[in-house]
Amino acid sequence: RAADALLRADVLRLRARIEWNTGSLHTGRRMVVEAAAEVAPHDSQRAREMAMFAAALAAFGAHSTSAVDPTALVPPPGPGAPVRARCYSHLLYGLDAAARGDWAAATPPLAEAFALAEDLAEEDLDLLPNLGIAALHLGDDARTRRYHEQLLARARSSGAVLMILYSLTRLGFAELATGRWTAARAAAAEALPLADQSGHRGLAALPTAWLALLAGLRGDDTVEQHLSAVARICADHPLGILAEVVPDVLRWARGVRDAADPAAALHQLEQIRHPITRRLAATDRVEAAVRAARPDLAGAWVAELAGFAGATGSPWAQAVAAHGRALLSEGPEAAGHFEQALVAHARTGRRPDRARTQLAYGAFLRRSRRRVDARPHLRAALETFEDLGARPWADRARQELRASGETARRRDPSTVVDLTPQELQVARLVRRGLPNRDVAAQLYVSPRTVDFHLRNVFAKLGVSSRTELAAHPLD
Repeated sequence: RAADALLRADVLRLRARIEWNTGSLHTGRRMVVEAAAEVAPHDSQRAREMAMFAAALAAFGAHSTSAVDPTALVPPPGPGAPVRARCYSHLLYGLDAAARGDWAAATPPLAEAFALAEDLAEEDLDLLPNLGIAALHLGDDARTRRYHEQLLARARSSGAVLMILYSLTRLGFAELATGRWTAARAAAAEALPLADQSGHRGLAALPTAWLALLAGLRGDDTVEQHLSAVARICADHPLGILAEVVPDVLRWARGVRDAADPAAALHQLEQIRHPITRRLAATDRVEAAVRAARPDLAGAWVAELAGFAGATGSPWAQAVAAHGRALLSEGPEAAGHFEQALVAHARTGRRPDRARTQLAYGAFLRRSRRRVDARPHLRAALETFEDLGARPWADRARQELRASGETARRRDPSTVVDLTPQELQVARLVRRGLPNRDVAAQLYVSPRTVDFHLRNVFAKLGVSSRTELAAHPLD
């Protein structure tokens, strides 16, 4: 009977969701594909939604022994179909193409899904996680943050702990890329106790990996501690949908840690497999390959990134590809590529990558005996690295600036306001107008704890009211 088939499909979808989040990514995909095939003759929209889940899992590296093609289960909805149905359909075809690395085919339907999402009804906002995944694959930082922040706000208001954890963890991708490292650290710190509360310790792997990477980028001595913690989690718990991404973030963190040894850094960075992390770490990967005397490898990675940029129109991918070409060139040709990279960077929000290009270009100009021309780029790079707290990179920029004939003072540490992760989360929620009682409920702490953190925030930032706090930049 149709009713039995629908009920069975819903049960299978729930079991598959649990499996791909806390068990095997591959088993979860097989289960949801089978459920979609079973329900397709009875309910095309249910089948379409489950087929989209299968495509999203494939884009995260899942494979299945099932011969069912998710895109062939149901026809696309017509132009007069509900927005929800059309949005799911575009996500299905776009993510399926993304899983195959066909970005020319993936970009148009995903762009259509984003456009349709502007008109989703409140009851259709369960699409937010999937829209966030699509934005993540395209490297669309603004949409990645927007969808996950919306999802986080909904999850906080309803007390959905696992969805809060999901949102905080995925926000790390955009926060790391755009240089909002303080926010990334705060989100990871909040996610860790939630993972313990959920009973699924494997969900702590990615936030801990973010902390390891941040420690490496900032030159903190806690990097080994975080790397060891993630290794233990990975050894003892299944990672589900993040089974490929977490090891990649660890390889990236080790590559950053080993930056002073190009061969060692390249050994780690070369092993990054998933397309999302390959692109996020692209600047580190290309620079390590060039410094390790592997121009063949660097050239292949630049070509891969340029193909992605050409298909998607992504300005940050264009910028990093031009940065790579500059490193592989000499003389006026290299200078031209650096200039192209900076033009593209001006259209992105990825401050760390822009500063890396400014540093590399400044060093190139200094070596070319154009010391006066080098200084503005080196100053800009140094300012960004100091803002980020990226001590190793700030030291390099300062050394290059000194070699150009200009001495830069170290920023006085007493002028740097460093909120703890808990203080930052409290401040963010208070800035939204929430009273202490509601902030406490959303962060799973007592109102007294919120009051304690808020007093510290006021003291550190030199503000005396919630109104002043709302006007104060936090990152």
